[in-house]
Amino acid sequence: MRRRTLLAAGGALMLSVTACTRAPTAAPRPAPAGTPTASRQDPGQVERTLASLRKVDDLPLYEMTYAGDYDPTVGISAPPTASPFGCSLFAALGDRGRPLFARNFDWEPNPALVLRTDPPDGYASISLVDISYLGVGPDPAGDRRLLNAPLLPFDGMNERGLAVGLAADDRATARPVPGRPTAGSVRILRLVLDNAATVDEAIGVFERYNLDFAGGPPLHYLLADATGASAVVEFVDGRLRAQRGRGRWQALTNVPVIDVPERRLRQDHRYGVVAAALDKAGGAVDSPAALKLLDAVRQPHTRWSVTYGLRTGEVRLVTARGGGERRYQLAMS
Repeated sequence: MRRRTLLAAGGALMLSVTACTRAPTAAPRPAPAGTPTASRQDPGQVERTLASLRKVDDLPLYEMTYAGDYDPTVGISAPPTASPFGCSLFAALGDRGRPLFARNFDWEPNPALVLRTDPPDGYASISLVDISYLGVGPDPAGDRRLLNAPLLPFDGMNERGLAVGLAADDRATARPVPGRPTAGSVRILRLVLDNAATVDEAIGVFERYNLDFAGGPPLHYLLADATGASAVVEFVDGRLRAQRGRGRWQALTNVPVIDVPERRLRQDHRYGVVAAALDKAGGAVDSPAALKLLDAVRQPHTRWSVTYGLRTGEVRLVTARGGGERRYQLAMS
């Protein structure tokens, strides 16, 4: 496929804040019998992966570096989800032409994980995972189900500056196309992060799979890359559609956007607030301004707010109970 550079700091993402606590050391806990695993690791890599787990705030938020390879095609059954609460995402050309991607993840009060991956045949990335979907509770130390964490990124960015995030879309229906393999509606984000360097390539990944919305709400997706390109991917009347950004920003909440007039989109409160602010700034927002805008549309159930610098590799993260901003740096290839 291609060979990429390693993550910063000797293959690991660097955390720029130091007030964090390591999760208690624990012997690996076996997953329930019959649970499939994505791991393609040797025992030493499994041990290093689980030993890297750290609790860094009281959301609770954890960090983990995945050592070695995984199989992104393994299927795991996510628990049924509650009614969607909503998310807010936008991509903008950014300050001084440095594009960024921003999102609020609004959902149940579940523990989350900042995950670092660097697969041998895919792009290195950083992503955020709601670990309840792995069947993991708020005390995950030693739980081997964490080895499935690469399969369920809810948003993320890879070393080529390609970012992707999801939001619930009640009206979406995905009609299977004969001959295509099936991917879960969250797992498709892993396939995109590992294999796509541009928005066009990411759309191509979506087009190679049938998406399975079973067990969770239907979804739509926002993509953006280091060139400033962006696109929304939705399923309209069962068929995959992509609408590329035509201006200096593109936004997504929980209302369909493809073929919908902009004036109607702005009737959605969160979309309207984001659109008005990005119009006023001409899309020229930096990470602090983007986080401020995310705060303006946060909800009582917002779990995290994150920005991804698509050329700089900088990630800024604020959680509902984080006590401050956390920063990460991904080396860009």
